[in-house]
Amino acid sequence: MRSKTLASIAVTAGLALAVSACGANSSSGTGGTSETNSGSGTGAKVGVILPETASSARWEGFDKPLLEAALKAEGLSPDIQNAQGDVQKFSTLADGMINAGVKVLIIATPNSEVGASVAKKAQAQGIQVIDYDRLNTGGSSSYYVSFDNVKVGELQGQGLADAMKDKPQGSQVIEIEGAPTDNNATLFTQGQKKVLQPLYDSGKLKLVQSQPIDNWDNQKGGQVFEQILTSNGGKVDGVVAANDGLAGAVITVLKKVGLNGKVPVTGQDATPDGLQAVLRGDQYMTVFKPIKDEAEAAAKLAGALAKGDTAAADALASGSTDDSKGNRKVKSVLLSAQLITKDKVKSVVDAGFVKASEICVADTQAACTELGIK
Repeated sequence: MRSKTLASIAVTAGLALAVSACGANSSSGTGGTSETNSGSGTGAKVGVILPETASSARWEGFDKPLLEAALKAEGLSPDIQNAQGDVQKFSTLADGMINAGVKVLIIATPNSEVGASVAKKAQAQGIQVIDYDRLNTGGSSSYYVSFDNVKVGELQGQGLADAMKDKPQGSQVIEIEGAPTDNNATLFTQGQKKVLQPLYDSGKLKLVQSQPIDNWDNQKGGQVFEQILTSNGGKVDGVVAANDGLAGAVITVLKKVGLNGKVPVTGQDATPDGLQAVLRGDQYMTVFKPIKDEAEAAAKLAGALAKGDTAAADALASGSTDDSKGNRKVKSVLLSAQLITKDKVKSVVDAGFVKASEICVADTQAACTELGIK
């Protein structure tokens, strides 16, 4: 859910710097309901199905309006829906879009199985399929647009390692990971391990338990964390939380036992709640993934595919991602992410990803003032 770039075409100035030109939240209020057709353009039809809204605010608040704007900018007519975590609804939405004659289908799925099934049905009708944000392992989608998710995990691992560098030998870590059915969660964990496993092996840090959370369920994540913490005698020195939602659930438990602000917690997505937690000192870091870049990359790819220009599409998707389950390499656009600690929160606001008013609230205003966030 980095080291490669968008290669040759007009992503030059557009993608890497576009976040600063037009903030995600300038259109975040247009998210609407998952049942509403979000586009009425006159170009080729492109269907987009997003996975859910429960685990992260990003899908409706950021991806939906940004994808709509980017697709329309490419002269396409988008229909953007949200499956609300329901695999049957995901399939039903896909069937409707296929029957409506979309030229391209962009899918961010609840799990790889439904994604692979949808891609197979779409491709049988001559429809090009792009895996968006999450690779459907064992599937057949021709293209994949996301961030370098192993690198995202490395940033999380490095953040925790930095936060714990002065802690005593054998300091204890609990890992609350993402959904085992989400390939991104697997990649995040791989990246984290690149940094943290040597510290576990050396005894510098001690891994108490690593637990994936089904469906990225924040409430369940908090419950699981509390159970692990209790069984460990209430002892924890650092927490890997795979995203800001899970981090928030962990912090709620830490507050109950008076450990918030004393135990570094990782996160991801640079959500307003996550950034507030970073400013308060309850969360050590998050990862900023410029979703506008991702949406624009997917739209440019869809634009090329809608015209039948696979050469242009291949020039965009200059990277590749291993699908070990499908024993294949998937043509990919992999974008960069950024580690955000308290001193870097301003850069997320300056990029237009969030507004200062969303993160500078009563208990963070002093930090905002100190950091020049306004």
